Amino acid sequence: MAISADPLLAADGGANHLARIGLRPAAVIGDLDSVSPETRAWLGEECMVDRPDQNRTDLDKALEYAFDELGIRNLTVLAALGGRTDHDLGNLGLLARLAMGDRLVFETADQTVLAVTGETSLAATPGETWSFWTFDPSVQVSIDGVRWPVDSTALDPSNRPSLTNEAIAEEVRIRASGGAVVVSRQVKG
Repeated sequence: MAISADPLLAADGGANHLARIGLRPAAVIGDLDSVSPETRAWLGEECMVDRPDQNRTDLDKALEYAFDELGIRNLTVLAALGGRTDHDLGNLGLLARLAMGDRLVFETADQTVLAVTGETSLAATPGETWSFWTFDPSVQVSIDGVRWPVDSTALDPSNRPSLTNEAIAEEVRIRASGGAVVVSRQVKG
């Protein structure tokens, strides 16, 4: 997927991973403290986009750059999950804060993750595993098209997330009132 990305962007140290597989991002965005000297020399200073704000993550800065400065409408983020737990939580919290639906999707080898607000219908395949949760216990969520439907319930991780649910229809319908719900769809590879 990274090979066909246009433009291919890296959040700080993500540039090192791309360099290892011979891919040159159009821009490397962040405080640039994790870009190795070798990667920096190989890519050149012209693609470095320094955003020194330490109160935001490098992914947050990269998304702002992509959406606000480049005008990108839809974005798939690779390698935002599956590493350090603190980074995973921060990235999922950012996804929930932005809640752009299918305009901003995190992809891993085995899942697609996005965050939605309001009413949304997503294509599904019966038998797929889906999970749903919020970061705010005041958000009320309803879900249909799954084996265990949810009706106006808080799905925060400390209370009652809807983990390992199963699609029973070709569409999963979600209604989130008062905030965002994070949706994880397991992908069979």
